[in-house]
Amino acid sequence: MTLVHLSGQLVCRDADEVAVVALHLARHVALTRAEAGCISFHVTATDDPMVWQVDERFSDEAAFRAHQDRVARSEWGRASAGIERRYSVTGL
Repeated sequence: MTLVHLSGQLVCRDADEVAVVALHLARHVALTRAEAGCISFHVTATDDPMVWQVDERFSDEAAFRAHQDRVARSEWGRASAGIERRYSVTGL
């Protein structure tokens, strides 16, 4: 099996997007960490209040794809769909 690692930034444009992150992030993190195949999942505030560092590790491609599918249908996914992501993924 090949580990899948996603790393990058979640970048808000304005205070409304920051409010979306503040409202939904804790549940999103908890649900993701409970997923089968999630090795680690961290979303960390940076010095810029509009930007969060995102680092995810999943046991394999199937676990990563299952995560992506769940997120797309989740409250977090719907609420944060318009927020810019600057991610790179290795291991696929």
